Amino acid sequence: MPTPYPSSTRSAPCRLEWRPSRWQLAAHVVFAALMPWAATATALPGAAQWPLGLLAAAMAAGQGWRHARRPPCTLVIPSGEGPACVDGQPVEGLTLHDRGPLLQLGWRQDGRRQACLFWPDTLPAPRRRELRLAIQARPISCSRP
Repeated sequence: MPTPYPSSTRSAPCRLEWRPSRWQLAAHVVFAALMPWAATATALPGAAQWPLGLLAAAMAAGQGWRHARRPPCTLVIPSGEGPACVDGQPVEGLTLHDRGPLLQLGWRQDGRRQACLFWPDTLPAPRRRELRLAIQARPISCSRP
């Protein structure tokens, strides 16, 4: 039986917005709080344990602060041959690594490797599936890495 509507072979582009994850920020806070205790549980000399633990806590807190202040970015992954865009700028070498509940999307822009990490609170399951399908539909590059 013929379908009443003609189907299209092309799908719409995948549009996503990445924003800093609250879960990742909470993980940074927990790690920063545990760093001094972890330093005291090591084989460091006694006089160096607390200063190095506090330094590690400050570095973890700084990374969390830097993560929280990162501006959101818009990702557009077209179906077909067109280049993917991040904040309106074309990128190349788009890769997706599935790490259980985390998705890491990486790309090259202006010769530099960049990435964003999608936590479950920033990308719900239907959007995660859409991202996976959009990456799988991309043509495979024949050029050498």
